Amino acid sequence: MPLVHWDKQSSKRLNRSCGYQVDKNLSKKVAKILQDVRLHGDRALLRYTRAFDGIELTMKRIAVNEGDINRAFERIKFEFVPLLKQIRDNVTAYYQAELQKSFSIDGKDGIVLGKQYRPLDRVGIYIPGGTAPLVSTVYMTVIPATVAGVKEIVITTPPSRETGEIDPHILAVANLLGVKKIYRIGGAQAVAALAFGTRTIPKVDKIVGPGNQYVTEAKRQVFGYVDIDMVAGPSEVAILADGDADPNYVTCDLLAQTEHFSGISFLITNSKKLAELIQKRVDNCTIILVKNLNEGCEVVDEIAPEHLEIMTAKPEHWMKQISHAGAIFLGPYSPAVIGDYLAGPSHVLPTGGTARYFSPLSAASFIKGTQIISYTKESLKRTREPIRKLTDMEGLILHRISLESRFIQSPTENK
Repeated sequence: MPLVHWDKQSSKRLNRSCGYQVDKNLSKKVAKILQDVRLHGDRALLRYTRAFDGIELTMKRIAVNEGDINRAFERIKFEFVPLLKQIRDNVTAYYQAELQKSFSIDGKDGIVLGKQYRPLDRVGIYIPGGTAPLVSTVYMTVIPATVAGVKEIVITTPPSRETGEIDPHILAVANLLGVKKIYRIGGAQAVAALAFGTRTIPKVDKIVGPGNQYVTEAKRQVFGYVDIDMVAGPSEVAILADGDADPNYVTCDLLAQTEHFSGISFLITNSKKLAELIQKRVDNCTIILVKNLNEGCEVVDEIAPEHLEIMTAKPEHWMKQISHAGAIFLGPYSPAVIGDYLAGPSHVLPTGGTARYFSPLSAASFIKGTQIISYTKESLKRTREPIRKLTDMEGLILHRISLESRFIQSPTENK
């Protein structure tokens, strides 16, 4: 990959468009699956599981049962359970500190304003399966939802093509975190089931979790029927580094990104020596040479990466100059991998430049707000004139009458 020397035209050469690009052919296929599941429910799920996963399921096998959970614990190593407890404590502590609280403002003249936060009732979580089941995604999604107070969490995940079973670690983690409803269904059909409900799988209020292009497109299409976390693209990392950064750390962190399907990586540096060395070591990495780190921060904001590692002197200083990144990792001993597995904040992050306007998954993602407004008769009376002017301007006379009715003596009051 050639070096990019940053200038005013460089952002065009990066060819990085914010947001999700719709594939029309894929969109049509997914729309057909969604409609089929909406109309035919579980029967459509079984049909698509047979077609896409090569597994013959029965109605009774859609849902994971207690026997499946027990067999999962028999197949995992004993030391996995205490490891999970450590991770659970880290993630839980982070999101307990982050939670939004309801508030009330007692204003003057009989006006009270406030906001009430309540958790969603039911959330669906999609956990990718395939050759490398994302066990970490289970706790990185379930724990924030649990801390938020979600009443019911539903997991869907595709079965193994070889066995028809779900990875035992996924089942064990879900069980240890208190998830009661788990279904061996994957792909766009799983998203459809969560969005619309079937006889077996309940309809949810929000769907979160990563997936392949079919899952991603399905989430995009069901948004509005339910809420979603985001429409995510390939995983990505950007490293902002100066001449003192350890080239071995930079190399290893960029190469780690290649383990993700279609993973994207960027190196932004003011060191020509480091840039040329990484160019020899790492394929398919966009390397951007900048005049100084101030310009480097501008480049980072242009990219708005999912993961940003800052390997410079005084990384906290440069962090303050950056506005757009999903997660920022400071210094040589904070690789992105620590955020993927153990640190605490969820690894479900905005990709494809959408960190410019999307936030990472959090406990707040599972909470909705309700605005509270309370006026006395006297405080309402003081609004009559400004509301009259506004309703006249907009031509909404019945809105004004709604207000004025409070000041007309009713027959009941005459008695």
